[in-house]
Amino acid sequence: MEERQFGPVMFIPGKNRGRYPHCHSLYVAEAGVLIDPASDRDRLKRLRQEQGVNQVWLSHWHEDHFKDLDLFDDLPLCIMEPDALPLANMENLLDAYGMDAEFRDDWYIQLQDFFHFRPRTPDRFLRDGETVDLGSTRVSIIAAPGHTPGHAAFYFDAPDLLFMGDYDMSSFGPWYGDRDSDIDMLIRSINHLRGIPAGIHITSHGTGFFEETSDHLWNSYLGIIQTREENLLALLETPHTMEGIIGAAIVYGRPREPRHFFEFGERAIMEKHLERLKRKGLVTRDKDMFVKKRPVV
Repeated sequence: MEERQFGPVMFIPGKNRGRYPHCHSLYVAEAGVLIDPASDRDRLKRLRQEQGVNQVWLSHWHEDHFKDLDLFDDLPLCIMEPDALPLANMENLLDAYGMDAEFRDDWYIQLQDFFHFRPRTPDRFLRDGETVDLGSTRVSIIAAPGHTPGHAAFYFDAPDLLFMGDYDMSSFGPWYGDRDSDIDMLIRSINHLRGIPAGIHITSHGTGFFEETSDHLWNSYLGIIQTREENLLALLETPHTMEGIIGAAIVYGRPREPRHFFEFGERAIMEKHLERLKRKGLVTRDKDMFVKKRPVV
């Protein structure tokens, strides 16, 4: 992928098409604002040296968005307040994932060594509905919780561009496996972003930018949530333990390595669906077994 200039907004592609553990970054040269520094470490070093960075914004707290934040430790950091706590220290970060003891040590090493995690306290909180003047463009801050509690989207009036962060329209579908993720809130946020007219949509991963979106694209992305839920209900026609549900690999399609990443993710997302289905009265739990409830005739 190549860098693209959309008016005053520069799109900096992440390595491997912005696939995890990377993401795409945005940069507004006039104001020196860099958004989500996890695209390409060498490129971001050159960006700072050659063009200058004055402040860093994070769309949310996830590791594939702060991976190269340590290059900018001396610069102001902005994020929405609900997403600030995980950045304060490693224990907060692991707790925010809902990380249990089995994989906690593996993630601790990974976050410290590969993702360069360093505790940070934001210098300013971005606020839903505020508009920030960046010179030749003004950016509106849009709260889009669900993926994380403080996930933000950014609308740039020039050139009519909406940055949607991790609502990435990918074939994998949305992620909502953190301790404080919320499926219903996420669906509302996606529909809110869908209703914002914009000429260009930019996301954090995959394709990266869309100069046209369609109902089919939005429906397909949202539909993955429903498909996961339907597949889980079909599985629970017979009772399953959580380990059995994880082994069915509804999210990732098949068991994969490393376990600390894929098995954790499978469990985290399935737990959110189980919570949702229990609230709807569609699933019940008997000791360590989950089963689909039968309709009362």
